[in-house]
Amino acid sequence: MSAHAHRPDQRSVHATARIVATRAGLPVLTGEGPLALRRTRATGAGTRVTVVGAMSAPLGGDRLAIEADVQDGARLTVDATAATVALPGRATGPAHYDVRLTVGEGAELHWLPEQLISAYGSDLRMRTRVDLAATARLVLRDEQILGRHGEGPGTLLTRLTVHRAGRPLLDQELAHGPGAAGGWDGGAVLGGYRAVGQLLLAGPEFEEKPVEPRLLGDTAVLTPLAGPAALVTAVAPDALRLRRVLDEVLRAHTAHGSVAAYR
Repeated sequence: MSAHAHRPDQRSVHATARIVATRAGLPVLTGEGPLALRRTRATGAGTRVTVVGAMSAPLGGDRLAIEADVQDGARLTVDATAATVALPGRATGPAHYDVRLTVGEGAELHWLPEQLISAYGSDLRMRTRVDLAATARLVLRDEQILGRHGEGPGTLLTRLTVHRAGRPLLDQELAHGPGAAGGWDGGAVLGGYRAVGQLLLAGPEFEEKPVEPRLLGDTAVLTPLAGPAALVTAVAPDALRLRRVLDEVLRAHTAHGSVAAYR
């Protein structure tokens, strides 16, 4: 999802990548423009796909999308080779990046992209929509880094919407940078930190053992949702420390099937 080849003409790009996973494999695996998809070796059951950035993206005016359909009983992990860097472009208007995920009955999706870096001068609108069947499982990591080293952030507006069995599970919108409403960097929101992220865990096991809300260190919190799911939200001074917090929770969940194992 990161920049590898430059676009000398800086023209905007419209591209969609599609993944369909079944118990038997990957009948659909197609990428376009800056979104190249590769089947890679899975460490456990199911299949794994890695997103490889083929050019600088997203730039202003780009419209990118990734669609993943994990059908009944299938297991899929999607990761990336490097961070996504939102950059300013010559085209007018913001860039748009849409992620659409569908997880069927008894299916499992681990959506683990690398960080999204909002470079100074960029303007990105990113929306992620997830539709889960009643018995689906989801692990979704979302990390935003506001500005590269030594620079301020661009404008970044993100929205994460999750439905389970047709009913809302989570609908959250975040806005950061010069185009956001005042107070986004204040003590009630980021408190001066430049890395913010979340880890969403959903599955039938949370119906049997719902989590209790609690702090995870000084800058992270575990929150149960109104459904079989839990959300970890964290801020940190940099990407490395943000990833460390989220990875510790994810390892506990993977090893024990419960966030309660994390201390």
